[in-house]
Amino acid sequence: MNRVKPGETARTPWIVGVSGASGTPYAAAVLRALLAAGESVDLVVSRASRLTLLDETGIPFRDAHWQDDLREWLARGADGKPEAFGVDIAGVRHWSAGDLAAGPSSGSYPAKGMLIVPASTACVAGVALGLSKDLLQRAASVTLKEGRRLVVAVREAPLNGQTLRHLVTLDDAGATVVPTSPAFYQGATHIQDLVDFVAGRILDAAGVQHDLYRRWKGELGGGSGPT
Repeated sequence: MNRVKPGETARTPWIVGVSGASGTPYAAAVLRALLAAGESVDLVVSRASRLTLLDETGIPFRDAHWQDDLREWLARGADGKPEAFGVDIAGVRHWSAGDLAAGPSSGSYPAKGMLIVPASTACVAGVALGLSKDLLQRAASVTLKEGRRLVVAVREAPLNGQTLRHLVTLDDAGATVVPTSPAFYQGATHIQDLVDFVAGRILDAAGVQHDLYRRWKGELGGGSGPT
């Protein structure tokens, strides 16, 4: 459940920012798990990420129809299968990426922290440099200045020196950098397993409980074969 802690309101959401990098299934898995954990979510979908979402899933994301589009997106599996998941999006509030007067643009707006998933190199650079060119970057800057948890799930390969320096800057500022790199010891047998592992590591960094992957128990061979 979304327990209220000292200094929080009855609705103190996680802000989830989706940038234009490839990897929209990672964002979908994180959103589903947050909602399953009883967390509230404030969602910011960048303009570039809408093109990526359309390319990777065939699903548009429109401000005027965001609820219908979000339901269709979160119901889709990483393999593209529609209606693979049942999701209640009642805990989601959507903010347009161009709305710099939105709640998450201010430090006085209550939030637990922010997850950027996936994070493009352009997004990483913008946050590291404090550009605040859209609501996603502004919310990330606010998260850092308020000392809240910021998890940046960078998705790019290879990484050049400039991006690596930007990631070090974010680490120095207090963010947690999580590369979208799946592991195989949990016995993955499906593309969704690999996506869920990355999503689980993102949520681990945020301190959110989940059951997205089987954890390492120090026993060799525990991940072999179907589970």
